[in-house]
Amino acid sequence: MHPLDHPVWNALATRQKDLAEGGALARRYPPAMVPFAAMTDTSPESFAALRALMSSSEVAVFFTTEPITPPDELKLLMARTGEQMIGTPAAVPSDDIVTLGADDVAAMMELTKLTNPGPFAARTRELGTFLGIKRDGRLVAMAGERVKPADYTEITAVCVHPDFRGRGYAQMLIGAVARQVVARGEFPYLHVFSDNHSAIALYLRQGMEIRRRMHITVLGRAD
Repeated sequence: MHPLDHPVWNALATRQKDLAEGGALARRYPPAMVPFAAMTDTSPESFAALRALMSSSEVAVFFTTEPITPPDELKLLMARTGEQMIGTPAAVPSDDIVTLGADDVAAMMELTKLTNPGPFAARTRELGTFLGIKRDGRLVAMAGERVKPADYTEITAVCVHPDFRGRGYAQMLIGAVARQVVARGEFPYLHVFSDNHSAIALYLRQGMEIRRRMHITVLGRAD
């Protein structure tokens, strides 16, 4: 199986294993980082192990090659498809890009809440380097690294404030994140919902290609 066919599990079994919560049947990242989880299979035992990791208020987000049908003890909150894209986006030179740190977390949370690029929590930035563009001290665009299975690193949280779109900021940041990934000898990839046609078109123009379609599923406890 290709590492990207089971990205969350393979990340928590390799480069990000120190972050893994769970055991042999089900694992997840700390919820304060991202709500991503994975199981070895869809057996009742694996679902039970997953449920044991979760509180009643928590969710588990899966990236899988096949749809997930949960047992009665878990409820299906979302089931959508996404395109998994790989490749090295073209570099767009810019002197405006800065590395974001702990002091930027509040601004990062505010920007992701406004633009909704996907799950982003207080500790998400600890998963890798995040880059941003600021204007008059205000964070207006960012992108960074997230799930890291084997030699692959996910580009994530690509977002631009609505007042600053159309200036090429997303292209600049995607290219900059990809360059730092490639410089370490790794391969960039990302996920995008299948109906986000504008983002897919952007990534294709940047030189990425669709590797395969994935199922993105969100589960919660039924109690």
